[in-house]
Amino acid sequence: MAILKTLRRLITGAPLDPMDPDTRRHIALIAFFAWIGLGADGLSSSNYGPEEAYLALGSHTHFGLYLAAAIAITVFIISLAYNQVIELFPNGGGGYKVATNLIGPHAGLVSGAALIVDYVLTIAISIASGADALFSLLPLGLHPFKIPFECVMIGVLVMLNLRGMREAIKVLLPIFLGFVVIHVFLIGYGIHAHAERLPALIPDTLGETSALARDVGWIFVISTMLLAYSQGGGTYTGLEAVSNNVNTLAEPRVATGKWTMFYMATSLAFTAAGIMLLYLLWDAAQSPGQTLNAVVFKSIIEHLDLGSAFANQGGLLVVLTLEAGLLFVAANTGFLGGPAVLSNMAADSWVPRQFRQLSSRLVTQNGVLLMGVSPRLSISASAPTRCKS
Repeated sequence: MAILKTLRRLITGAPLDPMDPDTRRHIALIAFFAWIGLGADGLSSSNYGPEEAYLALGSHTHFGLYLAAAIAITVFIISLAYNQVIELFPNGGGGYKVATNLIGPHAGLVSGAALIVDYVLTIAISIASGADALFSLLPLGLHPFKIPFECVMIGVLVMLNLRGMREAIKVLLPIFLGFVVIHVFLIGYGIHAHAERLPALIPDTLGETSALARDVGWIFVISTMLLAYSQGGGTYTGLEAVSNNVNTLAEPRVATGKWTMFYMATSLAFTAAGIMLLYLLWDAAQSPGQTLNAVVFKSIIEHLDLGSAFANQGGLLVVLTLEAGLLFVAANTGFLGGPAVLSNMAADSWVPRQFRQLSSRLVTQNGVLLMGVSPRLSISASAPTRCKS
């Protein structure tokens, strides 16, 4: 028993005293850490959301300018809506509490169940996408180890979150900040490098739009833009995480939550809209086996010229590795949001009360374990299909 107790403490850390005033300060998240822990899911969507929207435009790529503006505006509108949720429900619960209190308990049950499924899929898809991106940089002979690697990564995230939300975020912080810093630099440099095209971009776009409308009609123009806008809807995922976890934020909770939403909205709007603008300025086109992000960032790095072809290739490798790493950080959002929703549902007796109980580290341990087991089953079940494809 002593060995098991020592092993448990090694994995989860020393117990925390709930009566100690310093404990709350230790586990509560300031806006900066909340942005990292809860904002990674939303920010990671810039890896695929803008690309899906841009590809849906087909040959009418000039519409990308409208999409860039629409993406930025939509992100801030959604964030403002969640600010109201944070004000109304400062104890957390997000969509579950909103539906329960404003519509009814059964509507809350549907919302809560949907959120749980969403968080399970967030973990499974983020881990699988991150592994796909990472293994695409490795020889084909190592690809059979992809599924075991994904399961190991889920296990690592489970152990980190059993130690506490703040501890998990500190470990993942370098990946998140590395992604933000490098992408802000590349987007800024990419726009600056083709700054001479910016003055003519708006009048050219308006002229091409008017010409197309005269040829095929405004219904076609509007339908094309709406189709592309909807295809890029994945860009807005993850923004709900703060409202679900307001109770974990440092006091004053509402103010901290609003600052977190501001950081999330600003970083996502800049990254997603900036990447869309890069597609336009650098005339991004599909290349076999490469994402549009890889194509445009490769062009930018080559234009930047790091000194040699090897250095340029290494720079691209760092960018793509950080994009893959951010997907692993995004998976951690599911371990933060999922147990929080389960805890609120347990308080209303929709799920067993054990999901509300705290461990010695003041973590909803049972929820974390469920969030770890469910994606593993999903990944394992899909393994034969993925291996064939």
